Amino acid sequence: MRERHHDDRLLRLHKEHRDAPYPAGFRGVDIEGVELILLDADADALVQRELEGGLDHEGIAVLWACIADLEKILPLIGDNYCASYYARLRTMAGIVAARYIPSAF
Repeated sequence: MRERHHDDRLLRLHKEHRDAPYPAGFRGVDIEGVELILLDADADALVQRELEGGLDHEGIAVLWACIADLEKILPLIGDNYCASYYARLRTMAGIVAARYIPSAF
């Protein structure tokens, strides 16, 4: 596996996410069959694994499933703080996922 250079943006976003309080009133909330707190835990854990050395094939597959769930729920969140919290999570997941898209060359 190639050496990974973690850009400052991912590290900054991950620290912001870890330091941010979970959105009040959204524990146990399910949107379109997606349990928000579990999605947060899963996606954040995958970002952490990437920062610690990378994802295996299963981790990459779970990451893409998290991205699909984030894409589904983001337009449906009416609370500004919660929407920005999950948008940051989507951005982090996208940065990580981009590392696993094969180049055309």
